[in-house]
Amino acid sequence: MKRGGFKTVIALLLMMAPAGFSNAASAAATAVPETFSDPGMEARARHLQRQLRCLICQGESIDESGSSFAVDVRRLVHEQVAEGRTDRQIQDFFVERYGASILMKPPLEPATWLLWLAPFGVLVIAGGVAWATVKKAAKAGT
Repeated sequence: MKRGGFKTVIALLLMMAPAGFSNAASAAATAVPETFSDPGMEARARHLQRQLRCLICQGESIDESGSSFAVDVRRLVHEQVAEGRTDRQIQDFFVERYGASILMKPPLEPATWLLWLAPFGVLVIAGGVAWATVKKAAKAGT
């Protein structure tokens, strides 16, 4: 190892240590979610959490996600359920705050057409690339 290389490795390890501790603290915070003593309210909160998308993870609901964003949104859902708001009021609150993309099933409206049509667009583009590749290979083979 070059002179000073060992010191560099030690310095890098020391710089990475706080990140490791914060990740451990974050994991501990997500391991014990808030719960209601009333099973009906808890079921309602969990149902709402499955309807909201984690904007960090994108493919997961906030019920499944372990991100700090999901932890915060779960806390907000619990607070609003405890305040007696309806499911519609809670969803409207999050749509107003984050946009329709926070819903796992966003409504089909002009603002969300891209969310609904993008998968089909990708499929059409991939099919076109595959078709062009096959045609090119067939032409080269003859």
